[in-house]
Amino acid sequence: MFQAGGTLLERSALAALGVLSLGAAAASDTRAQTGIFNEVSHHYADNNGVRIHYASAGEGPLVVFVHGFPDFWYSWRHQMDGLRDRFRVVALDQRGYNLSDKPAGVESYAMPLLVSDVAAVIRHAGAESATIVGHDWGGAVAWQFAFALPQMTDKLVILNLPHPRGMARELAGNPDQRQNSAYARRFQEGSAGDPDIFFGLPMTSQTLSGWVRDADAQARYVEAFERSDFTAMLNYYKSNYPALPPEGEPVALPETPRLTIPVLVFHGLQDTALHSDGLNNTWDWIDADLTLVTAPEAGHFVQQDAAELVTSTLRWWLSARR
Repeated sequence: MFQAGGTLLERSALAALGVLSLGAAAASDTRAQTGIFNEVSHHYADNNGVRIHYASAGEGPLVVFVHGFPDFWYSWRHQMDGLRDRFRVVALDQRGYNLSDKPAGVESYAMPLLVSDVAAVIRHAGAESATIVGHDWGGAVAWQFAFALPQMTDKLVILNLPHPRGMARELAGNPDQRQNSAYARRFQEGSAGDPDIFFGLPMTSQTLSGWVRDADAQARYVEAFERSDFTAMLNYYKSNYPALPPEGEPVALPETPRLTIPVLVFHGLQDTALHSDGLNNTWDWIDADLTLVTAPEAGHFVQQDAAELVTSTLRWWLSARR
């Protein structure tokens, strides 16, 4: 297992994800995890034969959390704990992860299916719409959910995943982002059984959970990843990661609907996978208020690295728009 004082190779793998430990996040873990893990209720939504697990707590307007790679519903423990007195908070396991089904085939992880999983969870929770909160691949799903199903999207919250137009622009013209995306190309071309597929390491429950600094939380991650499908995790990249345009050539930014709902964006500036320059011009593609919050010392997993900032800001932002 990864430890704070692990080998150079282990620490390099963590640094590649931008997730080296932050003491404040680890210190604040105990209260959230001792309460929320044992106090949520567990449910399964059916999406055309694929069961999607989600954890739920609280009462009030529905807020749906969508995790990224490599993660599961428990990533949102701080935010669920901090919002459940005012909102019904629901965090799903994306298909392929933990307690959700793991359909075979790259085609089973195409973006329209990931979007429809979230819609199935909202309907199963008894609602017609929700605030959608997404991180990493969950952020990609959240953007696309808002584009495709605006009638089901009350508000949108994105963590460390630029708008698709900003992402395409940076992949085309930002050498740092092109280099940062090298790991994604490796995921697209390789397989889960390759001995060096995960930043020079094999994909195991232990290596995938190495970024989690709190020992108790990490143990839960190991258990969740033991129930997960590593091939499915890579299928997200094989099915959906943007193509790398020729360097220096003009790029046509993807056409996306202009959002007319409030949007809140968090970004941990120590993220070495997704460059913060991708945030530029986000305001040009949204016809509603946009709130941008940066966390200078946080890495890719900003919801844990800067848990208090994310939770308190999210609570204020949502409450101000009720």
